[in-house]
Parts: sequence; structure tokens; C-alpha cells
Amino acid sequence: MTPRPSTPPTIESSTPPAVALSVWATAQQAPRTQRAGRYLPGTTAHPARMQPALAAHVIATLTEPGQVVFDPMCGAGTTLVEALHAGRHAVGIDVETRWASLSRDNIAHTARHGVSAHGRVITADARTLPGALPSGYAEQLAGQVALVLTSPPYGLSTHGHVTAHPTRGVVKADHRYAPTTRAANLAYQPLHRLLAGLTRILAGCIPLLAPGGHVVLTTRPWRQYGELVDLPGAVTQAGIRAGLVPVQRCVALLAGLRDGHLVTRPSFFQRQLVATARAAGQPWHTIVHEDVLIFRVPAKSSTRRRGAQSGASLPLDLGAGPAVTGAAA
Repeated sequence: MTPRPSTPPTIESSTPPAVALSVWATAQQAPRTQRAGRYLPGTTAHPARMQPALAAHVIATLTEPGQVVFDPMCGAGTTLVEALHAGRHAVGIDVETRWASLSRDNIAHTARHGVSAHGRVITADARTLPGALPSGYAEQLAGQVALVLTSPPYGLSTHGHVTAHPTRGVVKADHRYAPTTRAANLAYQPLHRLLAGLTRILAGCIPLLAPGGHVVLTTRPWRQYGELVDLPGAVTQAGIRAGLVPVQRCVALLAGLRDGHLVTRPSFFQRQLVATARAAGQPWHTIVHEDVLIFRVPAKSSTRRRGAQSGASLPLDLGAGPAVTGAAA
């Protein structure tokens, strides 16, 4: 008999405090520790991963058990896995076959740990939402999503993994998306096209949102040719252009807090860039946070299904099991 896998560790509590805070200490554990046992090992190969505790905090704060969480750029499935563990239903889209497949595998992994909520992952280009959803599914999902939670790609500014090779020096791996998706993947687009694509995605999510639903994007600034790119500010404007209303901007720490001090976990290349800049007399600092941009959908823009209540549990056909495969419509 195959032994039952051990119960995955519980990440730190994401229960919202009595007084809402705009700075979230969601990185008290290192990302690898947050994922241990809860995700398949291949998850860390994704070039840009949301921290599980950050996703869990957003989901716990803005949704109730039984509601639907949607990620139009789900990658390896962090949003989906955390939603399922929290008793929510999860639907995701990703343009890359590799990551959509891994998301499905991670969803199946949650079922082996006794999670019974339903999930679905669709391989498609989210810029065509709601048409990216399978025939008839968009109509079923319309007005049912309590939370859209996602993170846009940071262009080609991804860190991946580095190893020291005896003859080749520092070798970088898992820092690029598949070249076969170059035309559809926003990570390969210049900033103005990335933002235009993101605007289309967000606009396509609006018909899916329940009355009072939220859209949350996590993002951070990055440096390109030495200049700081204010991606959070640009993403805020993209949300407004899509028809969303910004209601709050929070900070999620990527560093731990110990005795009043930040415990940073910069990548090799972050340390290298900051050290080089400081040696040249430039006062650079390591970025240790993500901006959390929270939007509401205007009441007149959300589509409400007949008989559905705001935040109602999912009355959809998500298939026979928690790991339902999907293809582009």
C-alpha cells in the first residue's frame, strides 16, 4: 500500500488583525519553508512566484469559505492552492502549457492532503477574457468570482536560480518563460505592451466578478538600465483604464521581522547589483516588499447571475474532481 503523504506544514496565520494594517508581515518564513510539502518540488522552477503566505492573507481577508477565487495568470498555481486550502474554489488561466500543467498537478496534490474544494486550470491567453474560457463556462462563471488575485510579470526582470560551476562560473537557470509563448506572454513584451495586455486582462475579468468583488495585484518596482521602474504606479493606472476603482495600496514584506529588524532574503543578482551600485557611489537599496494594489469593481459593471447572491458559493460544474484539465476555447 502506498503510504499516505505527510500533512503539509501550516504557514503562518493569515487571519486579518482586528485593526486592518497596510504593512503585512507575510514573510516570517522563507518562501521555501512556506511551500514545503504544500507544493510539488517543481514549483520553485517558475521564474516569478507569489509567496504563499501573501496569497493566503489576501484570500482570508477578502473572501469567505465557498467563494470563488480567480487567477488569470496563475503560473505554478500559488493563488489556486492557497484558495483551496482555505476552503475556497479556484479557477486559473495560464498561457504556458508547462505551468498550467503544473498548476493542475499542484491542485491534485492538495486533494491528496484531504482538500475537497474544486479547482480548474485552463491553458489560454487571458488577454482574450472572457472568451478565453471554454464555451459556456464564461456564462456560468459570470458574476460568481469574489476575488481576482494575480501578479503581472516583471518583464524579463526575473531572477531564477543560480549555481556556481567550476568552469562556467555563475550559471543562471529557470529565469525565462518558454520562448514558444513569446508572442502571447507579457513577460516578453516591452513595458507599454505589457501594460496594455494587463489592461485587457483586467477588463476581461470584470464580467466575472460578483457584486462587491475585489481585484488584487501584487507587484514591485524593478531596475532597468539603472533606472527604477515604478511598475506599481503603472499597474494602478492600468486598473483604472480597465474600469476598476482603486481602494487601497498595501505593502507586503518580502523580509522577515526579528526583534524590530528586517531579515532580508535577496537573490544573488539583487546583492550583486546593489553592491556594484554602492561601490560606484550610488545609494541603492535592496527591495524587500511588494506593493499590494486593491481594486473594487463598480457595481454597475459586475454581472449578476439570476438568483445568485454576492459572494455565493460556487454553483458551477467544475468537473468530477479537484484537478480538472482545460484547454483554450
